[in-house]
Amino acid sequence: MKINKKIVGYAVAKPADSGEKTVQDTKSAEASKTDGHLADVIQMHETLARPQKLIGSTYKLKTPEHVSAHAMYITINDIVLNEGTEHEMRRPFEVFINSKNLEHYQWIVALTLIMSAVFRKGGDITFLVEELRSVFDPRGGYWNKGKYMPSIIAEIGEVIEHHLIDIGMLKSNEPDEVQARLIEEKKAELRAEQQSTADSANDSAEEPWMANATLCSKCNNKAVVLRDGCQTCMNCGDSKCG
Repeated sequence: MKINKKIVGYAVAKPADSGEKTVQDTKSAEASKTDGHLADVIQMHETLARPQKLIGSTYKLKTPEHVSAHAMYITINDIVLNEGTEHEMRRPFEVFINSKNLEHYQWIVALTLIMSAVFRKGGDITFLVEELRSVFDPRGGYWNKGKYMPSIIAEIGEVIEHHLIDIGMLKSNEPDEVQARLIEEKKAELRAEQQSTADSANDSAEEPWMANATLCSKCNNKAVVLRDGCQTCMNCGDSKCG
């Protein structure tokens, strides 16, 4: 007899007790069922065959004209594991980046191949977000929709982060209800304090307090002001005082 499973218990069978089950036998049977149940749960691994159909999401990444004249379209395809069971999970399987700008073609192909390989390997792939977001362009970053981006690679990392949040692999960085309320209260205080100043009389769409704001190292928005003796971000709530 060939044993294909891990031995989790044993007992010596006696002729007189051949018709009786011992406590150890019962535990062994229960453990075997548990092991068998866990063995049925499919986890992400690099030998997993690609299904004929995958669920995909495409994100449009439009950078300023001086960075790239053409938009990038990032498509992330997900595989659904253990569909219809309590262990159902959605995991990224492959990524494609398309653009009319052929200047970046070589590194885009290399990046998508490496990221897709990391996705299929399984395990904790969330480290990719921080690795991509930490890449700085030696020529300097750029501002996109009021947010500072160190490089195109860093903005691709942000797209990956949003996708992993959407499928439940990462927690959202958005402030919770309590934090959001506190931020709005602090903004209201700042507006009230600056109503009588000359800056508040201008027609700029930017709020007056933002003129003296600095860049937040956490969310990359220009929203850090000195409040209650502490540097506090008016966008994500990050504070040097905790």
